Amino acid sequence: MKSISNCFIGCNTDLNETNIVLTGIPYDGTSSFRPGSRFAPDEIRKVSYGLETYSPYQNDDLENKQICDVGDLELPFGEKNIILDKIESHIDNFLKINKKVVSIGGEHLITLPIIKSYLKKYNELYIIHFDAHADLRDDYLGEKLSHATVIRRAAEIVGFNKIFQFGIRSGTKEEYDIIRKYNLLNRSIDKIKSIIDDKPVYITLDLDILDPSIFPGTGTPEPGGWSFNNLINKLLKLKNLNIVGCDIVELSPHYDNSMVSSIVAAKIIREILIFI
Repeated sequence: MKSISNCFIGCNTDLNETNIVLTGIPYDGTSSFRPGSRFAPDEIRKVSYGLETYSPYQNDDLENKQICDVGDLELPFGEKNIILDKIESHIDNFLKINKKVVSIGGEHLITLPIIKSYLKKYNELYIIHFDAHADLRDDYLGEKLSHATVIRRAAEIVGFNKIFQFGIRSGTKEEYDIIRKYNLLNRSIDKIKSIIDDKPVYITLDLDILDPSIFPGTGTPEPGGWSFNNLINKLLKLKNLNIVGCDIVELSPHYDNSMVSSIVAAKIIREILIFI
C-alpha cells in the first residue's frame, strides 16, 4: 500500500481491493503558450489534504469508496510517439483487470492515447468534453498531435456523432464550422441520457473551462468561463450515465502562487471520484 502522504486524500486502498484507479500523467510536451502542467499531479495530491473527504454536494464521502492512487506514470523526455505509446500501455494495464481509470494531466494530448486504450475494451465509446477551447484543429503549426488537435484526432476514431462538447468559447473559424456541422455544442446536458442510454462514456475535462478569475493556473487562460458551481452542477448531471473513465487536465500550478487553482482542481477531482 502506498504511503498516505503520496496519495490523493482518501485514495490509498490497495489495487486489488478497488475498481477505481487514480493515476498521474505528467506530460506537457506540446504545450504552446505556458507549459508546466506536468507538475500538476503532485501539486494536486499535496493540496488535497486541505479538503475534507466528505462532499456536501453529494452527501457522500471518499472514505466510503475504495480508490487506489497508483502514483505517476514515469515518462521519458524526447520522442512524443514513444510517450503516447507508454500512456496507452499504462491505461491498458488497468483496463485489462477491469478498473475504471481517472487520470490527472498533464496537458490535453494525454487524452488521445487514453481513448485509444479505452476503445480496445469499449468499441462504442462516447466522449463528453468540457473545455474553453474546441481542440478540433487538423494541425497546429504543422503538428497533427497536439493539445490543440486532440478532440479532432479522437473524433476521427470514435466518430463526431459520439462527441459532446460543453463550455467552448474559443476556436478558429474552421473549428466552429465543424462544431456547427456535427452539432457538437447544441445538445443539452439534461438530454444526454436519452441519446446515449447505457453506452460507455468517457469524460475529458480541461480545467481552463473555468474562468481565469477563479482559475488562473492554466497554460491557456480564456476569459468568459464557467464558475466552479456551474461546472460541479453540470458534472453531477452525468451521475446516471455509464461513466467508464475520466481525465482532468491543464492545471499549470506555478502560474498561481496562491495555490487556489490547485485546490479548485483537487475539489473537482474529489467530486468526480465520488460519483464515477
